[in-house]
Amino acid sequence: MATDLNTTGPLVNTTTGEVHAFDPASAQATGAMSPTMKTYYDTELLENARPRLVFTQLGKSQFLPANHGDTVQWRKWNTFEKALTPLTEGVIPTGQRLGQSAIHVSVQQYGDYAAISDRLDLHAVDNVILGAAEEMGAACGETADTLVRNELCTGTSVMYCDTLDDDGNVVSTPVSRYELTAANNRLTPDMVNKAYTFLKKQKAPTFEGGKYVAVIHPSVTYDLRSSRDWLEVHKYAATREIFTGEIGELHGVRFIETTEAPVFAGENLLGDQVYGTVNAYTARDTTQSCEFGQVSGFKVTLRETTTQQQAQALVGRKLYVVHEGAVIAACEVVGATAATHQIWLTEPAPGQISANDLLYPGEGGNCVDGPCAVYGTLFFGKDAFGVVDPEGMGAEMIIKDRSQIGGPLNQFSTVGYKFETAARILYQNRMVRVESCSAYSGVDEAN
Repeated sequence: MATDLNTTGPLVNTTTGEVHAFDPASAQATGAMSPTMKTYYDTELLENARPRLVFTQLGKSQFLPANHGDTVQWRKWNTFEKALTPLTEGVIPTGQRLGQSAIHVSVQQYGDYAAISDRLDLHAVDNVILGAAEEMGAACGETADTLVRNELCTGTSVMYCDTLDDDGNVVSTPVSRYELTAANNRLTPDMVNKAYTFLKKQKAPTFEGGKYVAVIHPSVTYDLRSSRDWLEVHKYAATREIFTGEIGELHGVRFIETTEAPVFAGENLLGDQVYGTVNAYTARDTTQSCEFGQVSGFKVTLRETTTQQQAQALVGRKLYVVHEGAVIAACEVVGATAATHQIWLTEPAPGQISANDLLYPGEGGNCVDGPCAVYGTLFFGKDAFGVVDPEGMGAEMIIKDRSQIGGPLNQFSTVGYKFETAARILYQNRMVRVESCSAYSGVDEAN
């Protein structure tokens, strides 16, 4: 007997809920994901995102209730001076003024998605939706943590690793990033001790066990592991809670390793050419406008030809000026013109730039002898920064099947994530960024 397609038929449990076996319309109508599947994929998101939240775990979490606006305020009391003057009998002292300062930050929304064709979903051997959900979870975690890291990189407390000779003796202490070299400015146990001492002198509170915490790049870890004072994490793991990514301890600092620790490096200035060559330099020349950016009054005419795209890309770049092999100044490009090969700079040092000087990328270290990445190892006291946790807008996995979003022919589904967050430094004196090079400065790229 022929099947009557107009009957409702038996109920079938699917990943999208219950549908009537012989009623295509019912499948269209119940395209929303079931609560069970929703919970499953949100769990996948969190499990894949959590290992990436290295910086986030160290911040002071601030809950933002729903329907309370999108701005969080942290308040902190002012400190009081010591009362070292003896009281005079019967005389009321002046007293101190009690006050607060406030720090505000507004949450922003972030997210991404991938579209998956019907043919890929139907014919692939592996579970495409699940695979996409796992990768989206990882990307979500990395995105959230990088946003926190970028805020932390705005910190004003910076130390540059000492310049050492071949015997390990301190020759000088750099004051700028572009002075750092791969061979002579690496993170040493002594620099770790200096960072610890800085935080201690600032009276920064410690984490559990009376320790400070640092986030370090694997390339820099390589330089520290050879220290006889290095203590591997497994030797103390049973005594206290371990942070995600924690690898060891040195001089009262617990180290957390991640490839997302900041790496500063400059790309080539002009196509395949690392540097640019000064043809002429004119101080306080405002006679000609520029195509991109603005005139500053300090104009350099390059010897190399610049395309429109290259000239535009130079605006905002940091440069350092090399004269006869030595770095003599640092500056920033604020304007550029392609047709005349001219760039306008912030004032480096009046009269220093001259013809035949070389302009090198200034975002990283001294790259005269080749690429030179610089690494920022971030040292923290407790509650140095805050991270907002908004109610109802934490990380969420969003999956739309073909019947919901695939167009008139149901040709694709989508897998994505969405979240809101914000971070803000609360105490500049509770953190310090120690910049160094490493054995891998010649190959690592900026992140």
